[in-house]
Amino acid sequence: MDHLWTRRFAIKSGAAVVANAGLRGAAAFAQTPDLTSFDPAGGRPKVADRRFQSAVVEETITETSRKIGDPALALLFANCFPNTLDTTVRPGTFEGRPDTAVITGDIAAMWLRDSSAQVWPYLPLAKKDPALRALLEGVIRRQTRCLLIDTYANAFMADLNAPPLSWSTKDLTTMKQGVGERKYELDSICYPIRLAHGYWKQTGDIKPFDAAWKQAMERVVQTMQEQQRKQADGPYKFQRTSPISTETLPAEGYGNPVKPVGLIASGFRPSDDACIFPFLVPSNLFAVTSLRQMAELANSVLHDAALANRAEALASEVEAALKQYAVVPTTQGTIWAYEVDGFGSQLLMDDANVPSLLGLPYLASSPDKALYARTRAFVWSERNPWFFKGSAGEGIGGPHEGRPMIWPMSQIVYALTSNNDAETHRSLAMLLASAAGTNFIHESYNKDDIKKFTRPWFAWANTLFGELVLKVAAERPQLLR
Repeated sequence: MDHLWTRRFAIKSGAAVVANAGLRGAAAFAQTPDLTSFDPAGGRPKVADRRFQSAVVEETITETSRKIGDPALALLFANCFPNTLDTTVRPGTFEGRPDTAVITGDIAAMWLRDSSAQVWPYLPLAKKDPALRALLEGVIRRQTRCLLIDTYANAFMADLNAPPLSWSTKDLTTMKQGVGERKYELDSICYPIRLAHGYWKQTGDIKPFDAAWKQAMERVVQTMQEQQRKQADGPYKFQRTSPISTETLPAEGYGNPVKPVGLIASGFRPSDDACIFPFLVPSNLFAVTSLRQMAELANSVLHDAALANRAEALASEVEAALKQYAVVPTTQGTIWAYEVDGFGSQLLMDDANVPSLLGLPYLASSPDKALYARTRAFVWSERNPWFFKGSAGEGIGGPHEGRPMIWPMSQIVYALTSNNDAETHRSLAMLLASAAGTNFIHESYNKDDIKKFTRPWFAWANTLFGELVLKVAAERPQLLR
C-alpha cells in the first residue's frame, strides 16, 4: 500500500472491516511488523511470542489487577500495560551496548515521541529489574543515534538500513538513511530529553549519557534555535503530494510565516498534522520543561556548564515569549492559545495528541494554575472545535481522524490531570466502553458508536492507559474497587 491514509480499522459484527481514514490511522501492510504473534482481539501474545518479559512487570500487573473490582477493567489493564513490551520492543546491541528499537504497533517504524511515551511507565520498575533497565538504556541510546541522523525527522525505521516508510518516498525534503518520515515536530526532540531525565532520576544510571548523547543534545538546542527563525526560515522544509491538506506545509514547504519573537516553530503537531500557525503553544511549553531537564543533566552528569547555560537561556527566552504572545482573552477569561504566529494571529482549539493544552500538567508546566484551569475548561467543552460528545462518550479528537472521532488518549489525559474523583471515574468508564470488547485501547472511535474505531494495535494509547490505572491505584485506589 502506497498511502497510509487509504486504510482504517474498525470492528463490525465481530470482523475487521476497512474504510477511508486519515494518515497514520492504520497500517500499510507492506511495512507492518509480523502480526502473527499479536491478535488485537485475542489478548496478550503467548508467553513464548512476547518480545520482552519482566518478572517485575508481571508482578505489578498481578498486584494492581487485584485492586480492581471490575473484572473487565482488570483485564483491560492486564492487556494494555505490558503491550509495548509484549509486542513492540526490538532489543539488541550496537557497538557492544544496549540498543532498543520500539515500533508504534501496527506501523514498523519508531517515532521519537511514541517510543518515549510507550516505555515511560516502566521507568519506576527499572531499578528492580536489571534486564528492564538495560532495555530502557537501549531506547535512550537508539534515540541518540536517531537524533544524530536527523533532528528534523519524527520517525525512524526499526532497521536503520531499511528504506523509508512507503508514503515518504516522494516527499520533497532531505531524506537520510534510517529516516522513516521527516515531519519536523518540536515535541519529537523534547520527548527523548524527558525519557533520559526520567531514566536518570529513577535509576541513577549515567551510562547512556556519553559523548554521543551530548552531541545529540547540542544538535537539539541548535535545531530549536534555528526554528526560532530570527534570521531566516532555517534549513527545514517539507512538501507532500496529498489530497489531505494537513499532510504538507504551505509557503514552499516552510509553513506559514511567523514573527521572530523568541518562540520555537514546529512544522507539524504531535498528531503528525501540519500546524496552521507554526508556534505550537503546548510544544513550546514542553520545550521549556525539557530544556531545563537537559540543563540539569548537563550540569550534574556531563559537567558541561556551557550546554547547561545555553539550554537554560533558551528555556527562559521561550517562557517569557509564551507569557507575552500565547495567552489570549476570551469571554470567560484568558486562556492558552493552541497556536500563534507572533503577528497576533491565534488558533483556539486543542488536539488529543500529547503535548496538548489539556495535558500541560502531565508533560510540561503552566506557570499559572488558574490560567490552566480556564484553558482546561475551554478545551473540554464544545467551545473547542475538536471536542465531541455523543451517545458513546465525550472527548477531544483532531483533524487527523476528523469528525466525529473521539480519541481515548484525551480521556486518559483528562483523568491523569484531574484530582476530581467523578471526572476520573467517568473517564475510566468511557475508556472501558471504548475498547469495544477487544480488551485494548484504540486510536479513536465514533462519538456515537464504539464499534467504529481506528487502529486495533496502538501501543502508546495502551501503555498510557496502563500508566493511568497505576496512578489511580497508588493515589485513589477506592476508585478502582
